[in-house]
Amino acid sequence: MSKKVSVALYLLLPIVVIGGLVGFSRDLTKRNREFPTQMEYSPAYLSQTANPVLPNGMTLQPPVVGTIRRGFMPFHYGPGLDEEARAGRELKNPFQATQENLDRGKYIYTNNCAVCHGTTGNGDGPVIPKFPNPPSYHTDTSRALPDGAMFHVITMGRNNMSSYAAQVSPDDRWKVILYIRSLQKK
Repeated sequence: MSKKVSVALYLLLPIVVIGGLVGFSRDLTKRNREFPTQMEYSPAYLSQTANPVLPNGMTLQPPVVGTIRRGFMPFHYGPGLDEEARAGRELKNPFQATQENLDRGKYIYTNNCAVCHGTTGNGDGPVIPKFPNPPSYHTDTSRALPDGAMFHVITMGRNNMSSYAAQVSPDDRWKVILYIRSLQKK
């Protein structure tokens, strides 16, 4: 045997013996020895508590500017008649008047809109004695209203009508507009 190999064996032998003794003497019912433990047992901060490591001493950080939450589509129009007119010029209904879309629009209209606007769109829903003056969809003004402006009204609200953005998804708002257009044709 060469001298280098014998020196390596002499150095390696104690490591193997000590490793074997430690490995075989371990109690398997207890946790293993861990090196280093800093990563596993790091201090966890609750979201509403102070944190000396992060900016402003807050654990819960505000979202990055421009962040859009998952499943949310931003609406780039503000309240008011000017923005409604702009939405009327710029927004187009992405859905066609298929039977499936009209059925969905009727379902949403019946559950959310008919209470004020009535089942036929005449503005004669059951709450009208307490909250008068919802517009009828059968007037020339309502017929001339572009789909984008209707979408803006449903999204942002107007006059006595509050916003339905939280109750009705954007796709369903467009389908309601299709159903309202079908009511106007009757």
